[in-house]
Amino acid sequence: MTDRIYVDNAATSFPKPPEVLQAIRAYAEELGASAGRGAYREAVETGELLAEGRRRIARLINAPTPESIVYTLNCSAALNLAIHGILRDGDHVVATMMEHNSVLRPLHLLLAERRIRVTWINADPKTGLVEPRAIQEALQPDTRLVCVNHGSNVTGSVQPIETIGACLRTHRALFLVDAAQTIGHMPIDVLAMNVDFLAFPGHKALLGPLGTGALCIRPGLESELRPLLQGGTGSVSEAPEQPDFMPDRFEPGSHNAIGIAGLVASLKWIERRGIDALMAHDRALSAQFLEETQSIAGLRVYGPTDVTRRVAVFSVAVDGLDAAELAALLESEFAILTRPGIHCAPFAHQTIGTDADGGTTRLSFGAFNTPDDVSRCAAALAELARSHAVAGA
Repeated sequence: MTDRIYVDNAATSFPKPPEVLQAIRAYAEELGASAGRGAYREAVETGELLAEGRRRIARLINAPTPESIVYTLNCSAALNLAIHGILRDGDHVVATMMEHNSVLRPLHLLLAERRIRVTWINADPKTGLVEPRAIQEALQPDTRLVCVNHGSNVTGSVQPIETIGACLRTHRALFLVDAAQTIGHMPIDVLAMNVDFLAFPGHKALLGPLGTGALCIRPGLESELRPLLQGGTGSVSEAPEQPDFMPDRFEPGSHNAIGIAGLVASLKWIERRGIDALMAHDRALSAQFLEETQSIAGLRVYGPTDVTRRVAVFSVAVDGLDAAELAALLESEFAILTRPGIHCAPFAHQTIGTDADGGTTRLSFGAFNTPDDVSRCAAALAELARSHAVAGA
């Protein structure tokens, strides 16, 4: 059987570095403890493992302190903590039409529950890119939060976060960035970008296990951000109130230590490989895919053609096939694994005009994909576009 090609890295990365699996097994077999729940060696070492993960994440994104990194279940949990925790009744929010449901759904809930107001910023239908000036012009005196998806999980578009952040330096609005599709693919500097909250998963381009993620909180904002959960932290256990210091304020209950063990291993792998090398790999695959698909009749590829303005996430459509049919044929005939549909981003599909058609078929390349993978994907799309054009004729 032909080797299966995994190109659904925008959902979760696969495969993981071998070191990740080794770290998970080592935790399960040698530690197995909950950090802060004992003074014995295994519990202490688990606590040190969590601290190491914070240090490595902080170094990767130039966070002010490791303690500003709060572990979460995933990126959705991080985004919900920021949105529900910072918004108050009547606040105004600016968000883009490229946001994921992890932002759209909390905001729509709060539209009713807290009577917030939201201004939605349109993106260019061809590129999925947003004009920073449009965000700046949408700001109001009571704008509390600006939400921007750094990299689109539909079009691959990478928004100019540093420019948008600069526009917000003289305004009281806080800046929340969803880095689900960019962290691990390209450098991120929360200080240079003026980001107040950076939400991200550990299981996508960071190459860690599912069930890991984090929210980076700018120091000083922790007192303004309300915790969504309360519980045991292993610290100040004599107090019935949640601790007010970082990161315990936002981390009740036992951690997913086995997942974080895997994440620490993947962060080490990324440091050794180098984020600039990973970005070069991502851009090379993007350039190759764009070049090899540009002349295929009956195939549409959405998003920017400038590889410096995108990540290797591609929505495609073939004339005569709906998204689910195309994905099924790619798997059954070519052993290529993709994701069809709306991709939890309905406004993004409205923007590019694919919502009424049931969305697109998405191919998303990762750190372990090769130029040969890209060529096989392009050849498969060419063959399907050609065969269905003949059938339609």
